Amino acid sequence: MNKTVVIDIVGLSSRLIGPEMPFIHQWTQDHHMQPVRPVLPAVTTAAQYTYLTGCWPDTHGIVGNGWYDRTDCEIKFWKQSNHLVQAEKIWDRAKRLDPSFTCANMCWWYNMYSQVDFSLTPRPNYLSDGRKIPDCYTRPADLRDHLQKELGPFPLFHYWGPGADITSSRWIAEASMIVEEKYGPTLTLIYLPHLDYCLQKFGHDPSLINQDLKQIDALVAKLVHFYQKKGARIVLLSEYGITNVDRPIHLNRLLRERGLLALRVERGLELLDAGSSRAFAVADHQIAHIYLNDPQAYDQVKTMLQTTSGIAQVLDATGKKQHHLDHPRAGDLIAVADDHSWFSYYYWLDDRKAPDFARLVAIHQKPGYDPVEMFMTSKWRAAYKLLRKKLGFRYLMDVIPLQAERVKGSHGRIPETPEDYPVLITPDVGAPQIHEATGVFDVLWQTLNGSPQ
Repeated sequence: MNKTVVIDIVGLSSRLIGPEMPFIHQWTQDHHMQPVRPVLPAVTTAAQYTYLTGCWPDTHGIVGNGWYDRTDCEIKFWKQSNHLVQAEKIWDRAKRLDPSFTCANMCWWYNMYSQVDFSLTPRPNYLSDGRKIPDCYTRPADLRDHLQKELGPFPLFHYWGPGADITSSRWIAEASMIVEEKYGPTLTLIYLPHLDYCLQKFGHDPSLINQDLKQIDALVAKLVHFYQKKGARIVLLSEYGITNVDRPIHLNRLLRERGLLALRVERGLELLDAGSSRAFAVADHQIAHIYLNDPQAYDQVKTMLQTTSGIAQVLDATGKKQHHLDHPRAGDLIAVADDHSWFSYYYWLDDRKAPDFARLVAIHQKPGYDPVEMFMTSKWRAAYKLLRKKLGFRYLMDVIPLQAERVKGSHGRIPETPEDYPVLITPDVGAPQIHEATGVFDVLWQTLNGSPQ
């Protein structure tokens, strides 16, 4: 099989490729670039495993970054076991055909406990005193120690949260090159999240994102030059394009106002009780899965969604089948935002009663995705909290504002124009045109198995 490297440049679309990205712009001129109609939902986990399996979410089971577990009665986000993926992955197929094939997965999602040979994924240590220590999980286990000896601790607080920046993408890139030198895998999958941050925060504002475009362009150039020297065939792609938004929709507040949401009050703060709710929404960017514990509420909820400003589509059983989302993990109804809107998880009506995790970076506690975690109330407040930490006092890093309107970019729906679609850039100038996300698998397989250039 051909040595192949797939670099996932999150958030990249043809709209962004211009003077601020000179290397990628030239690369597209010399290779074959095409837009890919994204999977619905166009979010990280669903997109990645549509690419890696060649199947739709109704087959591989990844209906979004989060879902409601009807057995545990828990909303689950950002789980990590690869056993959640219910279809054969590209490395499984390759290993069946070629026992010498090896694969490195460098921070693509559902990284843990798969059959890849070498892997890296963020995995902080949660200590008993409440502290969160930056760390990562690797296969083999001692690779973690080797990488952190060479590169320092995994930069968790630059990977997500108010401090998210190019640091984490650089660390992943450097770790990928170390894995290449140490093991030389046949297939390497590299995840570069940097553009995800600036585009969700600021949308397509050139005055605020141009520096970020230059940074990721330079990093991609470094990786490409390195792997070219190794004789690798290089594929650049993205999972989705990010478009401008200016309206958050608080579906759980709307359900609450209609008496469908159940809450518990703990220490004066409100907690969503999904298992006791007649209906609730799991918000995931521009997609929301609505789950009903009370089938009698179905018509009421569907009518509410259809008449809510900012919702472009409501998928019922027929709609889910049409969009390949007919899977037990999916909501009973699925709402798709319009081109200017996105869904928040907010359910409280009074900020004084918001749960304590609402003001934290707490991706596993929140019953929905929260892009506001990339903003900070003030640097002074954060500095004060860090000082308490250093002095050994108890502290809560409650520095996240409750201001959903600050988010200016989102994704998840299928954009109107291919300029905002994800892109696929392959080494073969004459590669066949594809139109659906499932076709990316075939291109990757052909790159692995086709004749070298």
